[in-house]
Amino acid sequence: MALAGRLIDSEHMSSFVFRLIAPRPTFALDMTDEEREIMARHAAYWRPLIDSGQMVVFGPVLDSTGSWGLGVVEAEDEDELRGFAAGDPVVTTGTGTIEIGKMLAGFVRPA
Repeated sequence: MALAGRLIDSEHMSSFVFRLIAPRPTFALDMTDEEREIMARHAAYWRPLIDSGQMVVFGPVLDSTGSWGLGVVEAEDEDELRGFAAGDPVVTTGTGTIEIGKMLAGFVRPA
């Protein structure tokens, strides 16, 4: 996995927002055992980006529309990142879809 193993040039990085669209609004509250196993594989799939510091935030969100997943990741190559997201077990099993948007600008609090 090249994304997590590569040194990042912060001057050329962009931030991307991921939205994981679940199969139903109540998904986070009523997953089947099979769905829970897929979500565990999903979390493990993104773990290298979390460990490397590229993933700024990652996790489930519950709002008035239901549950969905959020991720914000910093990367140099948008196509590579989109390719990586396409390999997510949630996507490859058809459990959900991932939408990706590039942030035009933004600020992150200092560590």
